[in-house]
Amino acid sequence: MIKAVEVKNIRIGEGMPKICIPMVGKTVDQLIEEADFLKSLECDVVEWRVDFFEQVEDIAKVKEALTEIRKVLPEMPLIFTFRSFKEGGEKEVSVDYYLQLNREMSRTGQIDIVDVELFNQPEDVKQIIEAAHEHGVFVIISNHDFNKTPDKKEIITRLCRAQELGGDLPKIAVMPETTADVLTLLDATREMNEKFADRPIITMSMAGKGVISRLAGEVFGSALTFGAANKASAPGQVAAAELKRTLHLLHQSL
Repeated sequence: MIKAVEVKNIRIGEGMPKICIPMVGKTVDQLIEEADFLKSLECDVVEWRVDFFEQVEDIAKVKEALTEIRKVLPEMPLIFTFRSFKEGGEKEVSVDYYLQLNREMSRTGQIDIVDVELFNQPEDVKQIIEAAHEHGVFVIISNHDFNKTPDKKEIITRLCRAQELGGDLPKIAVMPETTADVLTLLDATREMNEKFADRPIITMSMAGKGVISRLAGEVFGSALTFGAANKASAPGQVAAAELKRTLHLLHQSL
């Protein structure tokens, strides 16, 4: 039985997949403008991709920017994500700084979910999870493969590992080379959801070939999908309004 994750009255894991829009501003002014624009969009959750922020290596500046975002979006569920360069992010920082940044942001009381990458040392992942849970913050444990789509067994293994480590929302995003790769991701999602998951999972196949995976989450078992506002943060993201219409159409048919 999968138990939904409730964040500010949004129940991730029930009904239609929830729509998350990433914020990718480089400056505080850009972030404020983005946040204001997001209020007009069809989205349930916002992700701050802090690796795009030009002052990301100054924790005090990150906190100040977070406060400004919260002034504009006080009630919107907010994911805090530093995506590493090796998994498609904009910047690389030391492991120590990555740990400190994520722990400190969890302690601010201004984020709802923190994203930590699966392929860190297990003790480092657990440090972030402990700090997050201590302050009522949920955790996405994520993995992004921009080179290929692993086989079905490996996708399920990674999702199970994220669950075992204590992630509230295991996540995987993979790159398809063929349409068969997209089917592999969808079938892995279905099997994980039906046989192993006790919490909501997030999966996607990226780029143009994988768009169907961003739309069909309710059918196969992915609880959150990422759309685009002005600038996509990953290949294959669909504009928020179109995404909402398509998800609603599929939901009515089920």
